[in-house]
Amino acid sequence: MTTSISARLREAIAQHAQAGRTAISGPATLTYAELGRLIDGYAAGCHDWGIARGAKVGIIAPKTVAAIAVYFGAMQAGACVCFIEPGLASEAVTEQAETVGMRYLVVDESLIDRFVDQSPRSVAVRGLGTLNSGGVFIDDGLDSNDIAMLLFTSGSTGRPKGVVLRHGSLICNADGVLRHTGTSPQDRLLHVMPLYHTNGVNNQLIVPFLAGASVILHDRFRPEAAIEAFRNDAPTYMTGVPTIYARMLPHLTPGERFPALRFLRCGSAPITPTLHQQIEDAFGVPLVVSYGLSEATCTSTMNPPDHRKIGTIGTVLFGQVVCLFDPATNAEAERGSEGEIRISGPALMAGYLGSTEQPIVDGWLRTGDLGRFDEEGFLSITGRIKDVIIRGGENISPALIERHLATHPAVRDCCVVGAPDADLGEVPVAFVVLKEGEQLDEPALKAFVKGSLARIYVPAEIRNIEVLPTNNVGKTDRKALRTALATEPHS
Repeated sequence: MTTSISARLREAIAQHAQAGRTAISGPATLTYAELGRLIDGYAAGCHDWGIARGAKVGIIAPKTVAAIAVYFGAMQAGACVCFIEPGLASEAVTEQAETVGMRYLVVDESLIDRFVDQSPRSVAVRGLGTLNSGGVFIDDGLDSNDIAMLLFTSGSTGRPKGVVLRHGSLICNADGVLRHTGTSPQDRLLHVMPLYHTNGVNNQLIVPFLAGASVILHDRFRPEAAIEAFRNDAPTYMTGVPTIYARMLPHLTPGERFPALRFLRCGSAPITPTLHQQIEDAFGVPLVVSYGLSEATCTSTMNPPDHRKIGTIGTVLFGQVVCLFDPATNAEAERGSEGEIRISGPALMAGYLGSTEQPIVDGWLRTGDLGRFDEEGFLSITGRIKDVIIRGGENISPALIERHLATHPAVRDCCVVGAPDADLGEVPVAFVVLKEGEQLDEPALKAFVKGSLARIYVPAEIRNIEVLPTNNVGKTDRKALRTALATEPHS
């Protein structure tokens, strides 16, 4: 049985090449046969450069066919590969490289001037265009325990740390997503997310390439361009974050339908039931919400496209184990009750580089998210342990307030965070994005919350904000809001 993702991909690409299928379309069209040759050529180039099994290799490039091919080529040569955000300053790249022991950097020629003279001496830099040797190299000794992928994340300190994933982790994630979605050669994925995000590679390159689907490659997300792709390129599905879909809605013609589209996928950030329903109504297909962490490769739960439940993050993927635990006692939560979401199985990371933090304890990844399973096995997120607001000794879930506020007809989006309070320690403060033409009526919104929730859940203050701050993958940046509140004078 194949035990490396590189071997699995090589076998699949050869099979799809024989069938004459298209791997990538967009500005450039690439058949599976051409993709296979490119990957082989870059693998040989990496081997000739001296890259050995387990070496950390960073790739800095725009989202192109060449960048994708060198990524999988380096992996086929035995490297542990990482897409690095192209917009990062050379100082930040240096910090990342030093954190994880990265010794090789492949840089697109359009960006290389930033790194040739400023990269650390311990890192060898090569231009992307010079690396394809035109030969073939396969490290056929790779197995499921070899490291394959590196992802960067940051904790509360803001300093980078590397998430190291094994070949077996990537296989586990891909097999689970393939089963849940039924991705096939008939599918066409509209790819608008960045490659330095785990979903951009694991679910939007590896999964479709294994299935023989075609990837419609957009260099970045632009709402108008994405809508035109739906109209002209007939994608069957797309993956995005809530912000992406919200920004597409104003560009849709009311009642417009796309006959080839079978579902939309959404992950990486919470979505309100109201926005979920708006997206489904606008596109006329199910919106499939999923959940996962880089530390567990990518996706651990997902709504099946033919049986999604709004308000949930779906059912557990094949090959993974997701259970709920009491965070205080570490005992497994009783059936139907809330608990911390913990994940186990082959999808878990090998560990962090650059951090002593260890979120995997006794084989379980502690996510910090609180959740509850229903009778059908659908999981819902009910809050986050570190986001819990402790008001006078009482725990308040921001998610509960947010879900309720989002149902108000004047509110488009909202986020609730804790603000320092001299008397109670912390109090909830709500930031709301109002719908066009609406004015903030703070007393009315407070009364709306009080009408359904206990008094302690009523925000001490409700502020109008034009747009919620987000990080580079579209998640609401709660830390930025908390920091802003913490730096203000308070009573």
